Amino acid sequence: MEHQRLLAPAKLTVSLRVTGVRDDGYHLIDAEMVSVDLCDELEITDGDGLEVVEAATGLSVPVDDNNLVAVALRAVGRTASVRLVKRIPAGAGLGGGSSDAAAILRWAGGVSAASAMAIGADVAFCQVGGRARVTGIGEVVAALPAERRRFTLLTPPFGVSTPVVYRAWDDLGGPTARGGNDLEPAAVAAYPELAEWRDALSEASGVRARLAGSGGTWFVAGAYPGVSHRNIRALVVDSVGADLPAL
Repeated sequence: MEHQRLLAPAKLTVSLRVTGVRDDGYHLIDAEMVSVDLCDELEITDGDGLEVVEAATGLSVPVDDNNLVAVALRAVGRTASVRLVKRIPAGAGLGGGSSDAAAILRWAGGVSAASAMAIGADVAFCQVGGRARVTGIGEVVAALPAERRRFTLLTPPFGVSTPVVYRAWDDLGGPTARGGNDLEPAAVAAYPELAEWRDALSEASGVRARLAGSGGTWFVAGAYPGVSHRNIRALVVDSVGADLPAL
């Protein structure tokens, strides 16, 4: 196998409405997602194994059969030695693990949206990338016209669990939220410390920060490179298209 290096871009959920709950407990959404140029890197060579180099804060990344890279390799019936450099914080609502899995799927030739969904909720979008409207439980991905946009992200140095946030949304009676993300009240209820980071970015930028997905990353449109909070510097990113070349 030729040595290959792949990009796995983060996804930013620009808006998210929870439109219902299925009988099996899965939540239906209507969201706009975009790929941005904050990327993990995957180096693929002959062999069978996974090495993770953590270059970002957040939840710890498993280096075992539960890592979504390993899950994706099993899904396509391939083996490889993968060195994964994590620059997308885990548990930040930026789809890093899903994008890593999607990079493997693209490398292997791709799979159906249903098969991608079996790996993780955001994998169907991440396999396509670019800008899209995402509905159903995440498996319906409809491309939207590309737009060049810039965002400033502020990610707390702790992870947020998506299942915990959805349970909080249920417990709160299914709130909607101004600002375009129905999960924001639930995330703040489950993780009250998130409010501090929202307020820091809002005050520094003069724009009300919005939550990315289930959190905990907050974002605003536009570039505010000088923003920082508790020694964590905000990151300015640009949206990227669906063409995701190897490095």
